Amino acid sequence: MRRTLALAAAVSALAVAPALAAPKDEVARIIGSAAFKTAVATLDKDYDRTVADLITLTEIPAPPFKEAERGKAYKAMLEAHSLTEVEVDPEGNVMGLRKGTKGGPVVVVSAHLDTVFPEGTDVKVRREGTRLHAPGVADDTHNLAVLLAWIRALDAAKIRTRSDILFVGTVGEEGAGDLRGVRYFFGKGKYKDRTRAFFSVDGLDPGGITHIGVGSKRYRVTFSGPGGHSYGAFGIVNPMAAMAKATADLYAIQPPTHPKVTYSASVTGGGTSVNAIPSKVFTEYDMRSADAAELAKLDARFKEIMTEAVAHENAARSTRVGAVKVEIEPIGARPAGQTPKDAPIVAYTAAAIQALGYVPTYEASSTDANAPMAAGVPAITIGGGGKGGRAHSLDEWVDMEKAGGVKGMSVGLAAILAVAGVD
Repeated sequence: MRRTLALAAAVSALAVAPALAAPKDEVARIIGSAAFKTAVATLDKDYDRTVADLITLTEIPAPPFKEAERGKAYKAMLEAHSLTEVEVDPEGNVMGLRKGTKGGPVVVVSAHLDTVFPEGTDVKVRREGTRLHAPGVADDTHNLAVLLAWIRALDAAKIRTRSDILFVGTVGEEGAGDLRGVRYFFGKGKYKDRTRAFFSVDGLDPGGITHIGVGSKRYRVTFSGPGGHSYGAFGIVNPMAAMAKATADLYAIQPPTHPKVTYSASVTGGGTSVNAIPSKVFTEYDMRSADAAELAKLDARFKEIMTEAVAHENAARSTRVGAVKVEIEPIGARPAGQTPKDAPIVAYTAAAIQALGYVPTYEASSTDANAPMAAGVPAITIGGGGKGGRAHSLDEWVDMEKAGGVKGMSVGLAAILAVAGVD
């Protein structure tokens, strides 16, 4: 039964997929068409509106877990375009559907609403020539505006794709958000079983293709003990010693480089006074790999190391007033995944990059595309075009020079059309 359903789904997908011509030929056909040229001309003509959308959205704060106001504004922007079923899902993702001629499977094009900056950060945009400076202006607010520009371009050129295209502003991509928006989308969302391809638009480089999703495991590990006076209680167990041994033993691991596996002790704290044995200390750890099996192996060894360090400390010093204990609290887990280089979504995107004068590069990173990759949905992350720098800093910037911006946006539009299919 399962096999029958899978076969039916495959047949359905092929019914709306572009003909499997050579990717270069298909992309050349699309970008050589009068309709695509009209779409690009619209990107150019409406560029000031794209810049205005970017400024408006950037100046609406979207700190972690507090994206609602920006989401409300983005919903209104989507509603001003030719989309149907514009809505905010229970997790806060904002989306709207552009109907194709065949219906059925959906191609998702997303950018994330949230930024890394805490509540109260000044997000006023400052102009310097063609550059816009503000926290979050590039990552990923720029691409929220790009999605709107693509919709207008498709409408002006009267391009109808075979597949439906769902435009989405996701929540919770950054940091502690832990991909909560896209996780909900593929876990409980109404389109989870209809999505046959997923573009995350994150970053600027129009030549970059992130087809490997780096998975991660993150923990806050708390070591606790009786505590006491540093002189009077000397000789009793010290949770700081257990934590130090645990961290040192983690760093004694020689992880593989192919596939790449990493770990980091990143944040630490605890104790109350220089003259007191602490009763509680903590460290936050981050582990990453694009290989799910290797990440799982490191994760298992990490947990062993934590408990072994506690046992060592309890054996090394007195437990007469209490023993050291450890609590391992998960604070993040991103699934690893990969879309093969020969997958159509990768091949068509690479062809679009080359056709428009860029050189494709193949990359690994942690983005919204991790979730669909892990779910078996063909997914990549692409850049929305343009140049920028200082991401995740207060002086983040993006250069909105028109010619480069329009050319860069054209790449993503061509790739999406090739995957969604155009008669």
